[in-house]
Amino acid sequence: MQERLAIRETIENWAIWRDAGDWERFRTVWAKNGRMEATWKQGTADEFIAASIAGWNKGISILHFLGGNSSDVVGDRAISQTKMTISQRGIVDGAVCDVVCTGRFYDFMVKEDGAWKVLWRQPIYEKDRLDPLDSSVKLELDQDLLNSFPVGYRHLAYMQHRIGYTVKRDMPGLKGPEVEALYAKGCDWLAGKP
Repeated sequence: MQERLAIRETIENWAIWRDAGDWERFRTVWAKNGRMEATWKQGTADEFIAASIAGWNKGISILHFLGGNSSDVVGDRAISQTKMTISQRGIVDGAVCDVVCTGRFYDFMVKEDGAWKVLWRQPIYEKDRLDPLDSSVKLELDQDLLNSFPVGYRHLAYMQHRIGYTVKRDMPGLKGPEVEALYAKGCDWLAGKP
């Protein structure tokens, strides 16, 4: 239980410190070889932090809300899943909009120097929606572009694409081969494989 609580603290610190722009402390939640896979940025923890700072400085608003958590711990390794919602505000086709995407953070955790760290974070994107802040605005989304993105994060991807990000199009969703492959990697990790 103590290990699970320590993992949960790392997960919560990730969300609080990233969303608050507390970059120095945010770096401390990552393992030495930490890696982040997000719709808009894939790379090392340092690359993700640099991209997050650049977005912060441009006024890009991405917030994370956490729900339930479950961790499987084997020695100095763990797989942690946390229900989450990503909320992003931005301009979509001339209208200020909020997009909300619900899913899970699937984290490969490692104990380094006595503390649990995120080695690899792979979000699982389950469902999303996009709403204009002004309810009188009627959005006419480009349906071909919208439908080119996976169901679980198509509205999030649409917004991110429209503000200039290259969005990864094969992220895991609620079901399918991508999420099954992720689960298999998680089992391998807990079994001691690289």
